[in-house]
Amino acid sequence: MYFFLNALRSCFPVGPFRCCLATLLAVAAASSPPAAANDYAKLFKEADESVVVIYTVERQIAGQRGQGEVTLPGLGSGFLIDDEGHVMTAAHVVQTADLVEVEFVDGTKVTASVVASDPVKDVALLKLDKLPERIRPVKLADSDEVSIGEEIFIIGAPYGLSHTLTVGHISARHGNEGGYMGAIQAETFQTDAAINQGNSGGPMFNRRGEVIGIVSHIRSQSGGSEGLGFAVTSNTAVEALLDHPMAWSGMTGILLTGALADALNVPQDSGFLIQKIAANSPASRIGLKASRVPASIAGQDLFIGGDIILSVGGMKVSPDMAAEFREAISKGSERDEIVLTVLREGKVIAFQAPL
Repeated sequence: MYFFLNALRSCFPVGPFRCCLATLLAVAAASSPPAAANDYAKLFKEADESVVVIYTVERQIAGQRGQGEVTLPGLGSGFLIDDEGHVMTAAHVVQTADLVEVEFVDGTKVTASVVASDPVKDVALLKLDKLPERIRPVKLADSDEVSIGEEIFIIGAPYGLSHTLTVGHISARHGNEGGYMGAIQAETFQTDAAINQGNSGGPMFNRRGEVIGIVSHIRSQSGGSEGLGFAVTSNTAVEALLDHPMAWSGMTGILLTGALADALNVPQDSGFLIQKIAANSPASRIGLKASRVPASIAGQDLFIGGDIILSVGGMKVSPDMAAEFREAISKGSERDEIVLTVLREGKVIAFQAPL
């Protein structure tokens, strides 16, 4: 363009012709959409069909003494990764869901089951009960090749506004550190792209339309987007869900240490107090018991009265147990079951759990 403009200027070095030429070029430029806008319009059209809205149903304890239950809806996002009907999302979207339903951009709704989940890394893998026709899965990129400052875009369902596009940059890369609810330990990308409730589990794309991350959480004083959003890197998700998948347990809990462990009479340094259990989940089927009584202990609000897991497969519960257990499982085992020991109503009992 500059070469062409300078060539024309050499023909009209002075006078009204040069002014008219500049005006015409300015009008032509103003009438054409910016290249970036055209690029994102094309990328959105190509990527959106693989993005899904995830609707969940789960039970919540109600009443001051936990004597009742209410059913609450949940909302998140996700994306199709293969032709076999596997969908990636955030673990906190589906971890204790009694029902999971996935909706594609054309309105098709399909029920799904959780097949792998790692709450510590906040990633989960769903399997659709039926795969809609003519749906193209996304391509997962190597997140190690992403640089700070790169442009990215996110598609999700903020506040239920499905298939919404937001654009931003990679602001930083963070190592394994606390994030969502102070619990996740995963490599994440920080972004200034707008992320709100409902975006969780949605894909973060690079400018080639490849997924480089899974939206996890925000840090905000207002509760809304303040330019501090975080997505678990695609390489972390692949390792946790495809290379060395952790089976879905269907439960959430709180690690008890220090004053919390002492207050609940845990007979060792640490324990895992079960908070919620999804219906028909592995945790439910083996007979584990969730907490139901609301309490505030050592400045922390929680539910008590449920099982406290003490060990899994002979490994005592500890702050580093998740990584240790993953390493043990990745080495392989011919066992189909492992033993869980739990503290229930002052007694230590054992359960057989599928591996």
